[in-house]
Amino acid sequence: MKKILLSLVAALSCVWAFAAQAAVDAAKAEAFVKGVTEDGIENIINANISQAEKDKRFAKLFNSALDIQFIGQFVLGRYWRTATPEQRQEFIDAYRELNVQTWSKRFDEFKGRNFIFKGTDASNSANQIFVNSTVPMEQGEPAKVVWRVKQTGNEFKIVDIIIENVSLAITARNEYTAFIKQSPDGVAGLIKNLQEKTKGVDKKAS
Repeated sequence: MKKILLSLVAALSCVWAFAAQAAVDAAKAEAFVKGVTEDGIENIINANISQAEKDKRFAKLFNSALDIQFIGQFVLGRYWRTATPEQRQEFIDAYRELNVQTWSKRFDEFKGRNFIFKGTDASNSANQIFVNSTVPMEQGEPAKVVWRVKQTGNEFKIVDIIIENVSLAITARNEYTAFIKQSPDGVAGLIKNLQEKTKGVDKKAS
């Protein structure tokens, strides 16, 4: 009886995983991410424009391609439930601004390179899928970059980027929850810390 139950659970897990992927249009999800990378490289990195204009274009791309509300709620973890509505919005704004500033500068590392897409993998999360890609490096093996994409109706949004098996969302969640535990100001302290980090990025760029 126990073996039958285990087999049933395993079978249902496969069905659920398939159903989660079936809800997402894999081809469109991959095309969406490909468009994001091409837009980021061709219209921002390689464009003959000022750094200020690059930052402006990157912010527009970042805000349109990523579901910051979804990611922000995930990375704040259990503290999202205890944060006030004002703190939630302040956190989302601070998290967005820091990431825009940070990745606008780091994206220059991809100049002259193209993402090579390797199909998709199913996700156990409903309406989500993994889009696989690699980036050729000057030395060594190509870097593996996996994009977690969420589909809502006909709209696609990136909700995580996994570089060489390291999830940016999970890394941020671990860092932020640890900070809040140690900070006497809790969520408010984290928000202030993110704002200060953003100012630090601005100073380095100037």
